[in-house]
Amino acid sequence: MNNAPALSLIAPTAEPIALVCDSPHSGTDYPDDFGYAVPLANLRQCEDTHVDGLWSGVPLVGGALLHAHFPRSYIDANRACTDIEAALLSEPWPGELQPSERCTRLGNGLLYSKTTTLTPIYDRRLGVDEVRHRIEAYWRPYRDALRTLIDQTRSQHGRVWHLNLHSMPSNAYERLGLTSKRPLADVVLGDLRGVSCSAAFTHCVAEAFESLGYRVAINDPYIGQDLLREHGRPDQGCDSLQIELNRQLYLDETTRECSARFERMRDDIDHVLQDIARFIRAEMAAP
Repeated sequence: MNNAPALSLIAPTAEPIALVCDSPHSGTDYPDDFGYAVPLANLRQCEDTHVDGLWSGVPLVGGALLHAHFPRSYIDANRACTDIEAALLSEPWPGELQPSERCTRLGNGLLYSKTTTLTPIYDRRLGVDEVRHRIEAYWRPYRDALRTLIDQTRSQHGRVWHLNLHSMPSNAYERLGLTSKRPLADVVLGDLRGVSCSAAFTHCVAEAFESLGYRVAINDPYIGQDLLREHGRPDQGCDSLQIELNRQLYLDETTRECSARFERMRDDIDHVLQDIARFIRAEMAAP
């Protein structure tokens, strides 16, 4: 599928508000040059499958929705382009490498080296030209599109609120090698522990989900990743919040097919978006 577009941008269909949403991990178009050595069904466990569909109501409240078509296991638009394991490469990288802890421990860097079951994805090493192609043809267009969208929205409205949209496996604690006395929440909000957005915005989104009966946790176990670190600067007019949805609420985690509850959850998210839109309008109207 090398001719598939890297991303889609869906513009507001209602009066525009200062809301930008992006789903970097819901892509399911696997490029022909991927060269993976595991069953596709195993590789697909890495996807945030159907997250773009769950949030399809964003344009209806005046927000813009950006989503990737390529899978995160091919290249992850929510990781820094230096987050690469040297051991994954067949030759020295010509620039700086700064692999993260999750990259070295779980194989979840810019280029995934392992599936969710820690199975190696490749039976080979990747060449520098191959990695550069993934960065220039997929990672950079996505990052540039989101940056441009946020900058244009902030320029138009004076401020911007950014939702970074994800889903999480129902065994997320186990997947991350963590233990918890509490069960995984239905919704996890990440704001880099209070850095990437205002407490008021985090509270607004948490309350919107809780009012519909969802169990919400904040920064447990996900606090946010590179896109929040790049854009989440409330003092510069951009509030960024990551939203993780528990996958067992809306899909079969093995087949990746939508469950009977998918439509209900999408309807619930439409209500959440209406609450978020009211919050943004009120903030914009405040003196």
